[in-house]
Amino acid sequence: MNMPEEIFLTGDESKLKPMILKDIAEIVSMDISTISRVVNSKYVQTPFGTFLLKNFFSESLSTDSGEEVSSKEVKKILTDCVAAEDKKKPITDDELSKILNSKGYHIARRTIAKYREQLGIPVARLRKEM
Repeated sequence: MNMPEEIFLTGDESKLKPMILKDIAEIVSMDISTISRVVNSKYVQTPFGTFLLKNFFSESLSTDSGEEVSSKEVKKILTDCVAAEDKKKPITDDELSKILNSKGYHIARRTIAKYREQLGIPVARLRKEM
């Protein structure tokens, strides 16, 4: 299992390793619902700031090399791509999918759309500026 040690050493959320509630439930021999109640609305203070405990849990994706990465890492790349895009010709979900695939992240367009919505980023046509 991947423990989120590096985030406590560096403060870099993109280094967060994928971990799900089930992982912790198995380690401490408790039900997933108990773990969920424990981490809900609880915070941890670190030298890099205060974080919501449930933020340390994320889905995982596999890269070309077989390495498992956190969905938070993919969301960070999406945010960076949208921030750097030409606002006259914004990047579509399909193009974002191709960019991530070229970086070794196998991710479908519909997953890009889901992550974009979770991040509060509008669709390309609504991001377009004249």
